[in-house]
Amino acid sequence: MRNAAFLAAGLALLLLQSNLFRILGFLHVPGLVPSLVLPLILFMGVHEYSLARGAGVAFVLGYTTDLVGIAPIGLYTFIYVALFLLARIAGVRLAAQTTMMQVLLAVAFTLVESIMVLVLLAIFGRDAYVPRALYPLALPHVLATGAMAPIVFALARKLHGAIGAGSRAEAGGARP
Repeated sequence: MRNAAFLAAGLALLLLQSNLFRILGFLHVPGLVPSLVLPLILFMGVHEYSLARGAGVAFVLGYTTDLVGIAPIGLYTFIYVALFLLARIAGVRLAAQTTMMQVLLAVAFTLVESIMVLVLLAIFGRDAYVPRALYPLALPHVLATGAMAPIVFALARKLHGAIGAGSRAEAGGARP
């Protein structure tokens, strides 16, 4: 149940993320569109969700990002699963409770995501100019994602608490 809720929230955040450039377009800052799905994946990794289920949700969200965006199929699929695993390894569960640590965690992982995208596009992309054209967009993207991370972490925490409490009550009631 919790995985379905996180998947639905991730898909809603992805749709919002894909249309955010229209809302933020008046600022005229290229790359200022945040990644709203990445903090959700970080939340799942930091809060030690099941490896198979968390990677599965990250896979579906990454694949959907590839389909909705203009990225090559498999780019964000690979990156989101890898970032989930890295967040799970990092395991800074207690440190991610404060807003400042959420912002720092999101900034660090978005920077890693941006570097991975640029490197993978440079290696596997058809046009060598694309990474050179995209790297100036990385810093505004990283800062925008860091700014939005506490909001997404708060949403994920509410989902985690609401669905988790119901799941524990159901599991406790099922035992003799």
